[in-house]
This record gives sequence, C-alpha cells and structure tokens, in this order.
Amino acid sequence: MSTTPRTAPQVVVVMGVAGTGKTTIGPLVAEALGVPYAEGDDFHPAANVAKMSAGIPLDDADRGPWLDAIGRWAHGRAGLGGVVSSSALKRIYRDRLRAAAPGVVFLHLTGDRELIERRMAERKGHFMPTALLDSQFATLQPLQDDEAGVAVDVSGTPEEIAERAAAALRRLTG
Repeated sequence: MSTTPRTAPQVVVVMGVAGTGKTTIGPLVAEALGVPYAEGDDFHPAANVAKMSAGIPLDDADRGPWLDAIGRWAHGRAGLGGVVSSSALKRIYRDRLRAAAPGVVFLHLTGDRELIERRMAERKGHFMPTALLDSQFATLQPLQDDEAGVAVDVSGTPEEIAERAAAALRRLTG
C-alpha cells in the first residue's frame, strides 16, 4: 500500500479583511493539513507597518513588494505545501500571487462586520487599527467562480473554523 498522497500538498493563502482571524486560523489549518505556516504580516516592509499603525490604508504600490515576498514564499513551497496569510482583498492581488505561485488556492475567511470589528477591538498589540476596517471592506473583492478557493464563515471557535476550512480545502483538491 502506497502512502503517497494523490495530489501534491496545497499552498493555501488565508485571505480576508483584518480581524477575520487569519493569524489564528492559518496555523490551525496548516497543522490540520500537515504543512508549515507563514505569517503574512511578517512579509510587510517596515514602511507599510508604520503607515498602517498611523491609520493610513496601504495603496497598491505599498502592497506590491509585500505580495511579491509572499509569492516567493508560496512559490518555494510548491509541491511541498504550506499556508500563508495575506489579506489578498483584490482580484489583482490574488492574480499577482498566482503568477508567482501557480496552483495556489485561497481560503477566504468571511464574517459580518460587527463580529469582525468586535474581534479587532479585543486584539492586543496588533498594528492594524479598527479605523481601517471600513477601507478593508470597501477594497474587498470576494473570490470569483474562476478562482481556486473556498469561503468559510468565521463564526464559532477557532478550532471549529479551522476544521471546516481544512475539510473544504481537502474537498477542493479531491
């Protein structure tokens, strides 16, 4: 009996607006899938962190180097699998990640604004203020039918959300 998986491990980008739990759910999904996790915020240049800390939304020019760094990590994990967080709010950002790492799939964490704002207010020591949540929702372009990925609601415990997400990702790749 072979223990070789039917498909190569996935590289998953956990996406969504700030406060959906990318940093909490991402590692749990990575553990469930048996692959490493990389925190997308760690790929931001210092200038981006300073801008967001000051309550200034990033523009596309700010996001370019960050997306490229995440794309390089995802490319390096091709065939090995991995999970990385990135808001990936716009289709053009996801296209840029796919160009760097063909075959990447997206896990879109979704939820209602009230729940997400409450979770953001409860976070300690994160650079993203709740004041930027409106700009996040205004920028968000949900996954389209031709994009490989799944959407998972963020209601419930982190463990429940991660379990639903891992199951949906497994179904996606059969």
